[in-house]
Amino acid sequence: MNLKERAHKYEYKLNDTDDQIIDYILANKATIVDTSIQALAKSLYTVPNTITRLSKKLGYDGFSQLKNSLKEEQPDEEEHAAQYNIRKTMDILDEEILRKIAKKMKQSRHVYLFGVGDTAPFCEIMATHFKIGGMNAEFFLHRHDAVYAINHAKKQDVLFLISMSGETEQIIEIGELAKEKEISIVSLTHFSSNTLEQMADYRFFFYSPKRMLENYNISDKTPVMLALQHLSTIFWETT
Repeated sequence: MNLKERAHKYEYKLNDTDDQIIDYILANKATIVDTSIQALAKSLYTVPNTITRLSKKLGYDGFSQLKNSLKEEQPDEEEHAAQYNIRKTMDILDEEILRKIAKKMKQSRHVYLFGVGDTAPFCEIMATHFKIGGMNAEFFLHRHDAVYAINHAKKQDVLFLISMSGETEQIIEIGELAKEKEISIVSLTHFSSNTLEQMADYRFFFYSPKRMLENYNISDKTPVMLALQHLSTIFWETT
């Protein structure tokens, strides 16, 4: 992952000062790689320890590793796209967040799952996985069924929404309805800033940029299953 992606992955750990430091580094990549932590701290009117703590929040060993990573952010052009998507997905998956989601699922009364088009089959798979783990789970193929269920859901329930883009109109509609009912939302989307992940109470990501061929969406779905399987394994292990 590059620095910007790490900042998105770990945004729940970051404060306003962290965001300002990240923005400064991103705007000055070329010079940062040759800048000492003391000089950077002086430029930002802060102290080196603040930058060290930020580096560790972002998953680096320290500021030196952060600087080294800035030099290596370009992906290997010879790596196959599918392999790259899988590797990026594994980097993006956050064990801490997945455990929080699994715990929330275990504590819920009922889990509802909804996806549109190519993501709908994943909802069926996850409903089965949750049932194996002892949960009451239900997936919907049609919008009106999802609307009916959410209108009759309780605050102890959880809505799990899957979307490649995070911008699918029907999914956003169901999410907004759940927000009105104060039902917790879990989202799974491509690793980007999007409407659905901003709406969700719990969010995790896969990496699969949109690809089109003859007006058909051929985006790689393997990373979606990879992320779901990872969550399922943690869910089954959660007591």
